Amino acid sequence: MIKIALLLLICTFLHSAKPELLLLKTYKDQNITDWVMSEKLDGIRAYWDGKNLISRGGKIIHAPAWFTEKYPPFKIDGELWSQRGDFEYISSVVRDKVPSDSWRYIAHYIFEIPDTDGDLFQRLSKLKPYESDIIKRTPQIAIKDRSHLDAFIEEVKLKGGEGVVVRDPTAPYIASRTSRALKITSYQDSECRVVEYIEGRGKYKGLLGALRCRLNSGLLFKIGSGFTDAQRADPPAIGSVVLFKHKGLTKYKKPRFPIFLKLKNAQ
Repeated sequence: MIKIALLLLICTFLHSAKPELLLLKTYKDQNITDWVMSEKLDGIRAYWDGKNLISRGGKIIHAPAWFTEKYPPFKIDGELWSQRGDFEYISSVVRDKVPSDSWRYIAHYIFEIPDTDGDLFQRLSKLKPYESDIIKRTPQIAIKDRSHLDAFIEEVKLKGGEGVVVRDPTAPYIASRTSRALKITSYQDSECRVVEYIEGRGKYKGLLGALRCRLNSGLLFKIGSGFTDAQRADPPAIGSVVLFKHKGLTKYKKPRFPIFLKLKNAQ
């Protein structure tokens, strides 16, 4: 009984209730008059519940005490991020149970204040006394017209960004997937299940060359790009679900130009 109680206590420290989060739908040429836009940051989603940083999957994020010591007493929602194209580094830092000094290169970019009245700008203004090198507001730019949006999308793309988020600033914080907050990327995001490893050739001999994956439809296809050297040496487990991006489907209904992103529900 004592061992069971101890295990339950440990689980309590490692996990929290899975947060109910605002989630994005995909932009499909909807009317976005009077909306705002921001760059979609490719980091780790982090929800501050007033006491702990919690991942999208409900895991406690073990940030250093100095990182969160000046956090607000209310809930905030955002992305732990350092720079474009740095997802694997951010993920490795954030996953550590014992936080390292590498957290000094990461900031928390806040795009929402849950449980707060007012429009998006009014909600975000509540954060002002707490802004610092660690807590930053994600800039929200009013969209003038479609050409303004297109220019911003191209700017983000040229800088190597993941994409753009467009939102209705009059909407409240909606803790679910909503058509009032949309993502725009040049790629489509999908998921598949790993069924087989394919060994690499040349410099990747003895390492992962590609993953053979199965879509929900049952179709098999290969993902051969997007992996770091560390991931090629220690690839996602057989049976795990991974996220990837692609440019639509071929005539055989397989993903075109698939690129590995990350494990599903990874911190």
